[in-house]
Amino acid sequence: MKLNQEIIQLFDEYTHKPLTRVEFLSRLTKLIGGTAALSTILPALEGSYAASAQVAEDDSDLLISSAEFPSSNGIIKGYLAQPKQAKKRLGAVLVIHENRGLTPHIKDVTRRIAKEGFIALGIDGLSQFGGTPTNEDEGRTLIGKLDAKQNIENMLSGLGYLRSLKNSNQKTACIGFCWGGGVVNDLAAADPALTLGVPYYGRQIDAALVPKIKAKLMLHYAGLDERINAGIPAYENALKSNQIDYQLFIYEGAQHAFNNDASPARYQKEPADLAWNRTINFFKKHLTE
Repeated sequence: MKLNQEIIQLFDEYTHKPLTRVEFLSRLTKLIGGTAALSTILPALEGSYAASAQVAEDDSDLLISSAEFPSSNGIIKGYLAQPKQAKKRLGAVLVIHENRGLTPHIKDVTRRIAKEGFIALGIDGLSQFGGTPTNEDEGRTLIGKLDAKQNIENMLSGLGYLRSLKNSNQKTACIGFCWGGGVVNDLAAADPALTLGVPYYGRQIDAALVPKIKAKLMLHYAGLDERINAGIPAYENALKSNQIDYQLFIYEGAQHAFNNDASPARYQKEPADLAWNRTINFFKKHLTE
């Protein structure tokens, strides 16, 4: 279903700012002219995890397990997926979720990466609060309560965990979406051992931190994402000035969260497939032995 841009922008405001569900539904109802269309509009916006899953949880090619590892802030949890029949050590990818936590969609993305031949860890950024809640609005609220410094420490512990695995070749990447995309940029500056960083429509870091980046970057942005894209020029200028190895792609006509096929109103298959193929090829080129 194709929805007008005003509805998409309202949903973006709801998912990224402290807009209550009651207020969101009230404003949405006014936009669409009444409550009758809510039963059609809401599923298109909020989607279905079961319908969008691409790799089954019991996929015969994968080993799926929970993971726990220490951080200076406590025990961090994650969702680990890896190929069963690997005959050599593998590159590893840290998957960083959107601002609702480690949802079934991000677990599916983690499995997708493992199906491509990598160790993949979907980290739970809400581990300090007991893990991602089933209520996504609650997850968004908890994300806002995270301490930025501790969050990066926790994410770094995830990269350390991946490097500690016996079947890891010590080459690591991180990929993140929305909130997680911003964290990828943070990690690129925080971890000199990081091989690759792939933020999808993530906020940029301060230009003063860019000289610390050692990883190769692949940056994906949605053409209609005015909020995030406002930071592109300064970031790109800093990347160029510091001779950082990066690629930057803007997908014209695409919405923020265009890769999230669990959200039909914003998901766009053509740019999502193009960005994903670029990402996987990037991993295969630089993470394999």
